[in-house]
Amino acid sequence: MSARIFIDGEAGTTGLGIAQRLRAQPGYSLVSLDDAHRKNPAARAEAMARADLTVLCLPDDAARDAVALAPPGTRILDASTAHRTSPGWVYGFPELAADQAAKIAAARTVANPGCYATAAIALLRPLIATGILPAEYRITINAISGYSGGGKAMIADHESQGGPPFELYALGLSHKHVPEIIAYSGLARRPIFAPAVGHFAQGMLVCIPLFLEDLPDEPTGHELSEAYREYYNNAACITVRPGIYSGPIEPESRNGTNQLEIFVSGNTNYGHAILIARLDNLGKGAAGAAAQNIALMLGGQV
Repeated sequence: MSARIFIDGEAGTTGLGIAQRLRAQPGYSLVSLDDAHRKNPAARAEAMARADLTVLCLPDDAARDAVALAPPGTRILDASTAHRTSPGWVYGFPELAADQAAKIAAARTVANPGCYATAAIALLRPLIATGILPAEYRITINAISGYSGGGKAMIADHESQGGPPFELYALGLSHKHVPEIIAYSGLARRPIFAPAVGHFAQGMLVCIPLFLEDLPDEPTGHELSEAYREYYNNAACITVRPGIYSGPIEPESRNGTNQLEIFVSGNTNYGHAILIARLDNLGKGAAGAAAQNIALMLGGQV
């Protein structure tokens, strides 16, 4: 028997991506509402009651309202920012720790991670957890994403008018992904996060520079790479490039997958390193991660 999934907000970018992935896999059926009933509270609550799992692909306030609307016992995966650091919600990053996938599988309410946060946490958590990187270290995070993560207006601007080739944003330094980065990376102080959008639809690069002489034991880039390899040794969706990488890295090669790649670049002579994560902002950064969490919550394999 197929597991029944209701996607509240199926018409949005993330909702469409999740539905596409689920339709391509056996064992799932979608509980859908027609256009006339998608915003009807009674119809939505009835759809939640019929589903084995409800996925919220809504703005934050609407996601909170949907949780309040849900019948008792409803299992929910929330793709918004609303519950990522809320008590009682499990963070939906299976590779976060050895027991995280089991926590997701057992949870009633799971918060799907943000795209930038997924990459930043993937880079920071292993080094902080193993003591290589002090929690108090002053971190800067630089990132670029495809315009598909910017919502319908940005997508329309880029696809109809060309859009700027590169655009910094969130320069008030209060991007909504920062709280979850702090909460799940192990950082003890707020990082500086500088995101940007490029004129390409999908793909993402997140970079964190380090002064290695400021770290305990002054690790080499090779040691950082090995630490990642050990931490993610059994991770199905994270791969680590061995050694020091010095070639070009473009943001789009993981598009259409649920894979995240980690690179360590550096120069031993200067004691500098750059930690780099590459992923599809609509894959491991959104819909792909949601499909991974859905499989875990419904007893499947990832």
